Amino acid sequence: MTTPYWPDAYLSKRREASDAIRMIRSGQRIFIGSSCGEPQHLANTLIQMADQFSDLEIVRLMSISDSPITRLANENIYGNFSIRNIYHGSATAKHLLPSKPYITPIHISAVPGLFLKRQLPLNAALVQTSPPDDFGWMSLGISVDISMAAVQSADLVIAQINPKMPRVLGRSFIHVNDVHVIVEKEEPLLTIDDLPEFETAHKIAHLVANLIEDGATFQLGLGATPKAILMALSDKNDLGVHTQFIIDGIMDLVSMGIITNRYKGINNGKLVASTAVGSANLYDFIHDNPSIEFYPADYVNHPGIIAQHNKMMSVNMVMEMDLTGQASVDALPNNYFAGVTSMIDFVRGAMLSPNGKSILLIPSTSIDGASSRIVGAMESGGVVIPRGDVSYVVSEFGAVNLFGKNLQERATAMISLAHPKFRDELFAKAKELGLMTHSRQLGESIRGVYPAGLEEIRKYGDQTVTFRPAKPVDDRRIQEHFYNLDKKDVVARFFHEKTSFLRDDVESMFETDYIKNLTILALTGEFGFGNVVAIGVYMLEPHKNIAEVAFSVTRPWQEKGIATVLLLKLAHAAKDNGISGLAAYTVPDNTGMVKLFKKLPWSIKQSIDDGIMILTCNFEEAAEEITEAKNMGKKECHTTIKEDL
Repeated sequence: MTTPYWPDAYLSKRREASDAIRMIRSGQRIFIGSSCGEPQHLANTLIQMADQFSDLEIVRLMSISDSPITRLANENIYGNFSIRNIYHGSATAKHLLPSKPYITPIHISAVPGLFLKRQLPLNAALVQTSPPDDFGWMSLGISVDISMAAVQSADLVIAQINPKMPRVLGRSFIHVNDVHVIVEKEEPLLTIDDLPEFETAHKIAHLVANLIEDGATFQLGLGATPKAILMALSDKNDLGVHTQFIIDGIMDLVSMGIITNRYKGINNGKLVASTAVGSANLYDFIHDNPSIEFYPADYVNHPGIIAQHNKMMSVNMVMEMDLTGQASVDALPNNYFAGVTSMIDFVRGAMLSPNGKSILLIPSTSIDGASSRIVGAMESGGVVIPRGDVSYVVSEFGAVNLFGKNLQERATAMISLAHPKFRDELFAKAKELGLMTHSRQLGESIRGVYPAGLEEIRKYGDQTVTFRPAKPVDDRRIQEHFYNLDKKDVVARFFHEKTSFLRDDVESMFETDYIKNLTILALTGEFGFGNVVAIGVYMLEPHKNIAEVAFSVTRPWQEKGIATVLLLKLAHAAKDNGISGLAAYTVPDNTGMVKLFKKLPWSIKQSIDDGIMILTCNFEEAAEEITEAKNMGKKECHTTIKEDL
């Protein structure tokens, strides 16, 4: 059969929307384009003609709350239509309950195959496209995801041609000859306002930014903190993007030169997505933009494709987690997005990527602060991300890596991320569930607020050292640090020979309240598996309101300035916490400690008592002669000093 000249075919296929909808029959299954690409004119016409149909099943990705089909789902779920939402959330949220019987849980990467293999046959597909170009090709624009497979598999394809739909490059095009009916209708595309940010968003974003390196490729889910995270990435270099959704903040980072897509490892130079949700400015930005390509969900969301990226970072918001690391996810009331459905694809793909990370974000409490989002145990029906797929978890109280950790270590880590007012209850629940040994005690750290502002990453040659406060999950690595110390360094630290470092012996270093006692670690290696190369500790002497400090540095890292960084961080933290000064107790011939203490920007006093040298400083007494140290104090330790213990 001869293929008709496409302009002639275009003219012959034009219909009014009502005529096109009359081609649908009762009892059929109809796909309707989702998210902001929903063909509103076709959808509204179908709704207006509802009385002419019975038992229609509409298939779509769960979409935005003010789209025509979402309104229909809320108002007419048991009427002439049933709406099958492709959605992988737990569906426990109140606003999802009316749709719960019709929710189909499936990973979005598998949905195109569901259509193409006719496992879920589509009788009709209603989509929205850009006008045809000179060769008859029309772009599915801002909603390629599963729409391409729907067009390729449906018995009847009705395309709404909208001049406002951007022409997006990549594998987003269908030909005039591929559709059966064309309805011309120009109308504004669906847009979304900025999603509301949690109060803790910027704290979480700061911690997430510390985990994302220059040159990384990232995916950002449509949770409640994307704006804050994108702002926190504004000092990064050469980031890449491979994501389901492109949003306004990503456009801003491209404009700032932060996103270049140079080092992705696959699709270099291209920002890859399958859907856009945002403002009209965003849609103008992606129109005919040669640096942006949209592909269907079975490509963008395929874990094998995701895994081919260098340093792939998957960043997603979850709604609830239990002490073992299981996560529950649901769309927010104003955010019925299918991003939930793509999450596990990116979680698994990122974990398989070279130097990749899957990062889950969880605000510690509900919006009103009345309940904890970290719970003792979760019902299996609410689990979206199994514990075995969870690694990096971030709340406003810190970041942990659960990968490879046992249940006791996981429970300890999750409690450290919870709001302090819920930690006693969670600790007791962990023991009740058998997640902790009965010997574990409730230390002061259970109510301590992790001071994330003390975190810092420094380069020493070709090695990276992370300085951060100790966490309860650091118990084993602190023990290992002392076991690896040289015998002379053990004596200098403890004033006597010591060959065993039981957990009880070092408990005060990781069970801290971060105010009266504080431990800062220097670590090398991967987050969550790093080796402690140095430790700095202060412990308050309450009757004097002075903090005693002590240090230990492994031999390979001595004389590199590590202890100086630790001391200055401890000093400024102590001062901020209302402590009057510092004291150090050491043997008289420890000239290294004397040199170290004299780097402080305060006057140092030195004395000998019963064979022990005592070094003290008062934060009210500045050292007049140490100008360089004063400047260093003002910069909060941002200068690396080469001389050390």
